[in-house]
Parts: sequence; structure tokens; C-alpha cells
Amino acid sequence: MSPAPASQIVVGVDGSEQSVAALRFARKLAPVLDATIRAVAAWDDPAEYPAYVPLGRSEYTHAARRELDEALAAAFGEDAPPGLEASVVFGHPVKTLVKASRDAALLVVGSRGHGTFRGLLVGSISSACVAHAHCPVLVVRPPTDAGQQDEPTGRTASDAGSPHSSSHAPMDRYANE
Repeated sequence: MSPAPASQIVVGVDGSEQSVAALRFARKLAPVLDATIRAVAAWDDPAEYPAYVPLGRSEYTHAARRELDEALAAAFGEDAPPGLEASVVFGHPVKTLVKASRDAALLVVGSRGHGTFRGLLVGSISSACVAHAHCPVLVVRPPTDAGQQDEPTGRTASDAGSPHSSSHAPMDRYANE
């Protein structure tokens, strides 16, 4: 009989303050879940290039790796959690995180990242992850003005279809990931 696979917490990282907070919450939860942390930074071709593939994709990969490394340093400093994995993946962030959630005990994301709609309480990436992830999802809000981190707002993927949640019909394109 082979040993049971280790539990894993997947954290979506885009370099934002919220993704650093998500990494910190994952660290707090890892011992409770007897889990390791897998930090995932996903990037996709810029929207300005819908008709062709831009040259120099490695530059985007390097920039995503730099943001991931900086977020890990901001969250953990020199004291990285045991078993920490960090990866940069080419792909749409929602599709990448939903796919990674298949083997995860928990998916942790910031309430909103570097998107252009600053007034949103929950961003499109986190909303889509809540709606389509294959595991529970913890959405971490930004720190308050006083520098204190609020308690995270968490919903499970199964809550997304409850009568108390908003409709995620436009995001159904991620359902089969």
C-alpha cells in the first residue's frame, strides 16, 4: 500500500498585496491541514495581441517569475514554509487555478489583484475560482487601513450555486477545466 498523497494548498499569486496576504494565510493554514503550499503565477498573452502570438514570450515568463519571487519574499522573507513549491504557468489565470484545484485541499486567492476595476470587492479571477474550483476556496481581502489583516472571506466551490450567491453564468466557460 502506497502512502497517501500529501495535502496541498494552492495559492494564486499575481504580485499584488492581496496575493501576498493569500500566501500568508496559506502559511497559517498549512499546519492545520497538514499541507504544503504551491504558489502559482499564471500569465497569458496580453489582450492587445488577440490575432497573433507575440514574439518574446520568455520576457513575460521572466516577469511573472520575478513577481512570484518578490511576492514570496514579501510573504515569507528568508523563512519559507517547508515543502513550498512555486511555479509559473502559461495560461489564463482562472483556467490555470481551476486545473490546479483538482489536486488541492484548498485554493487561496486574493479578493482582487492587478485588474483594472479597482472598485470591485471581489475580482473576476477570484469570483470565477469560487464558482468553478474543485476544492474549497478561500478569498483573502486586503489589509485594513490600520494595517491589520481582516479575517479572510471564504466560500467553498459548492457554495457558488447556492441561492445566496450571485450568478456566475458568464464564467461558465471555465466549468470544464
